[in-house]
This record gives sequence, C-alpha cells and structure tokens, in this order.
Amino acid sequence: MSKAKFERTKPHVNVGTIGHVDHGKTTLTAAMTKILASKHGGEVKAFDEI
Repeated sequence: MSKAKFERTKPHVNVGTIGHVDHGKTTLTAAMTKILASKHGGEVKAFDEI
C-alpha cells in the first residue's frame, strides 16, 4: 500500500534564529508567528509553546 500523495497548498517557510542566550530569539519568533498568522492564516504559537 502506498501513501496518498502530499500536495502543498500553502507556501512554506523555515526561519532560523541565531543569537546568544536571553537575547530575545523566542520572543521574536512568537511575535513573528502571531503577525504572520493574522495576515496569512495559520496557527499562532504562544511564547511558552515554542
């Protein structure tokens, strides 16, 4: 049995952050997730869920 073919219907972006500990990488990622989800749809991740 073969798996059903996966079709991408939305653009996909991977974002990597580099920086020292306690310099706001997680906070920035949470803020970006909220703004992009409100503009383009998607799931919002809270600070403590990342």
